[in-house]
Amino acid sequence: MKVFVCIKQVPDTETKIKLKADQSGIDTTGIKWIMNPYDEYAVEEALKLREAGQCASVHVLSLGPKARVVETLRTALAMGADEATVIDGPEDLDASATSKALAAAIKAEGEFKLVLTGKLAIDDNNSAVSQMLAEHLHIPHASVVSKMSVSAASVLCEREVEGGTREVIELAVPALVAANKGLNLPRYASLPGIMKAKKKVIKEIAFASLDISPQESHYKFVAFQLPPDKPSVKMLAGDAKQQAEQLVSLLRNEAKVI
Repeated sequence: MKVFVCIKQVPDTETKIKLKADQSGIDTTGIKWIMNPYDEYAVEEALKLREAGQCASVHVLSLGPKARVVETLRTALAMGADEATVIDGPEDLDASATSKALAAAIKAEGEFKLVLTGKLAIDDNNSAVSQMLAEHLHIPHASVVSKMSVSAASVLCEREVEGGTREVIELAVPALVAANKGLNLPRYASLPGIMKAKKKVIKEIAFASLDISPQESHYKFVAFQLPPDKPSVKMLAGDAKQQAEQLVSLLRNEAKVI
């Protein structure tokens, strides 16, 4: 039985973000795109399950502009995934429309044991697609999972909650699990894996064929704004006493907090 992994392509964390002239979004020119880091944990966990004989194959899915998103799917294939599907659609869909599209694609593939995702995507930080996807698939789910074990009938998930406490949840399969950092250590794609991935056929699904209108998105971005520049740092010279006097003076006369 298959394990599906939903992945997203996001800007590299070291990419310098620029806004469009009308501030309606980010300027994607020159951006380096990578697999969402939390999704890497999901891919790795699926591969470990297959290697342990707990699933027959690993199928990765992603939604977005086909010309760009297939690169991330090939990264997952190079890591060891068996199959890949791209849903060729707009990149500005909200979590609701995205989860509906992913659910439709998964249902079309037939029975599955698990759906794995990252706990959130680092570009928008919404942390909503996995929960909505589970709802559309009518399966139980758990998010922010840092440890899991799978049996024939259930998956045991462990996650950290406030105060350092750990919460253990048992889900009947099929189920959805959203991975957190610490679940595993994702492998690097090997050179043979990269060469094999280049030859694999990636299944394509047109977003329009899923009978989901982009208008089903319940919100849209109207303006983006970069954070303000950080103020310059002042270095205090002298011994400890002199530094303390300067600090008090600055807090009183400039910051006006004392």
